[in-house]
Amino acid sequence: MAISPTKNPPLRRNIEVKARLHSLSGARDCAHRVATEYLGIQFQVDTYFVCSHGRLKMREIEGSDAQLIWYQREDSHLPRSSDYQIFSVHNVEELKQLLTGAYGVLGIVAKQREIFLQRFVRIHVDQVAELGNFIEFEAVLSAETGESEGQVAIRELCHEFNINSNSLLSTSYGDMKFPRNSKKFQHRPSLPNQGT
Repeated sequence: MAISPTKNPPLRRNIEVKARLHSLSGARDCAHRVATEYLGIQFQVDTYFVCSHGRLKMREIEGSDAQLIWYQREDSHLPRSSDYQIFSVHNVEELKQLLTGAYGVLGIVAKQREIFLQRFVRIHVDQVAELGNFIEFEAVLSAETGESEGQVAIRELCHEFNINSNSLLSTSYGDMKFPRNSKKFQHRPSLPNQGT
């Protein structure tokens, strides 16, 4: 099974916020106007696994290596910190089968993500299957950029995009589509008997 950490990643941290979009074209126009860099479009499929501590998902990206992502954050509609680790995955189906057997699957979320960069903030304009259109701001923290700078940058972008508090969301796409307290989606199929 091929899974390799991206340079043995330490626990990283973002400040982030998510909002429902009322105008996809308006958000895209604003993103092109304020962004310092355009990073393109990705088609992503996220498989969410049952996880008692934080959230765990396998992200498959068209044309790129898959990623296993663990993260933990407060469920708040306000800008909040998110601690996370990312591992590159090569044998996707093998690892997915292992995690499915060990933990169970909550569900799958597919989306088209358009990615922009505004200094140290990633702007995601998302079209999510069965859920609708959303925007995310992720301020990437570092030794040079602390939480206070991240909070300020997020609030400035919310103002630029005319996002009000009624549009802000507290949960992940996985939680929106598959509530974590719903046993219906905690599917754990038996693995084939291949010996030990």
